[in-house]
Amino acid sequence: MSDLIARATSPVVISVSELNRLARLAVERGIALMWVAGEISNFKRYDSGHCYFTVKDDSAQVDAVMFRQKAQHLDWVPENGMQVEVRATATVYEARGKFQINVDAMRRAGLGALYAAFEKLKAQLQHEGLFDAALKRELPAYPRTIGVVTSPQAAALRDVLITLRRRMPSIAVIIYPTPVQGVGAHEKIAQAIALAGMRCECDVLIVCRGGGSIEDLWSYNEECVARAIRACPIPVVSGVGHETDVTIADFVADARAATPTAAAEMASPDGVELARQCASLAQSLVRIVQRGIEARMQQVDYLARRLVHPDARLAQQVLHVQQLQRRLLQSWGRQSADAAWRIRELSQQLRLGAPDIESQLQRQQSLAQRLTRALHEQLRIVQDRTNRLQSDLLHLNPQRVLERGYSITTQLDGTIVRDAEQLADVESLRLTLAQGWAQVKVESTGQ
Repeated sequence: MSDLIARATSPVVISVSELNRLARLAVERGIALMWVAGEISNFKRYDSGHCYFTVKDDSAQVDAVMFRQKAQHLDWVPENGMQVEVRATATVYEARGKFQINVDAMRRAGLGALYAAFEKLKAQLQHEGLFDAALKRELPAYPRTIGVVTSPQAAALRDVLITLRRRMPSIAVIIYPTPVQGVGAHEKIAQAIALAGMRCECDVLIVCRGGGSIEDLWSYNEECVARAIRACPIPVVSGVGHETDVTIADFVADARAATPTAAAEMASPDGVELARQCASLAQSLVRIVQRGIEARMQQVDYLARRLVHPDARLAQQVLHVQQLQRRLLQSWGRQSADAAWRIRELSQQLRLGAPDIESQLQRQQSLAQRLTRALHEQLRIVQDRTNRLQSDLLHLNPQRVLERGYSITTQLDGTIVRDAEQLADVESLRLTLAQGWAQVKVESTGQ
């Protein structure tokens, strides 16, 4: 860019392309990413997914482009005449030298403030503990009366009544009418909730309305409605908007349903399922009663069999005692016979296991004789071997050699002389003889 500026301020002539590029760089670096508010006009979405439109106010307008990668995240359809807020960067389209903005995100005007207010109130109430799970109350399983806080003209009321009629026609419904949107609607909704809580005519309370924009549902994001729900002594089900809609009332209520119909289903039991359960319980009760009657009939028959005359019962007991006596005698006889047989068997085993002392003594004498003979034989073998070794040792004894006239010649330091070259003239030598020794001197040597 510095090169372009230098060329632009010099006498050198630059091209249109360089001029537009210089303008683009200057705009992009000089104007940061920002939010711009205005009205949409000349809106057109091409097959490529890119959106081209104009953002204007009472005195000016600017061309805008929102490329497909950003436009695909819009969850609503922009239309001409809508007041919007766009987050964009300012740039210059070099091919035409046209100033425009590249839109990164777009929202309907006013939603930013609403979202900020929503988050602020949500954080405040959460800090106060109005969303705590410990405060949530369980819905009654079988309510007799259900209250509905909504507009009598709302389609949501019709959906709730149809659902309750289908699931449990016997449940009474009390409607607490209130406008669900518009100026002052939030105060009237809070008053209707407070009235239902004061009367305590119903077992559970449904606060509902149909879907709509965030502005349409804003009454349920007001603090007075949230505090009225939390202060209500009756369990409250929130069924505001569609499944994707979330309000402060959803966080404060004891239960949150995705739609008014879902709220009615959550607050009421299923009559068909209850009828099926009752039928099943009735069948179970019949079976239990039948089994109880049969068990008691068997018990009566058993007691009737036990009910006999005292004389017959005494005779039965005498007969039983006699049977026990016979069994005792038979058992005693069997045990005595078993004991005698066991004694005989043990006596035989004892006799067989008694040692034969006579044969053991004979065997001991025989082993002693064999040991003596083996010892004498071993001593003889050792003596013979000793004699042979002694004879061999005598043959190798150097003393025997000396006795035959030989001598051992050594130098005075004890070195044995084996060769005349070891000797020097006039050297003293030591001669070891068979009897004694002698010291001599060498006069001459030769080979």
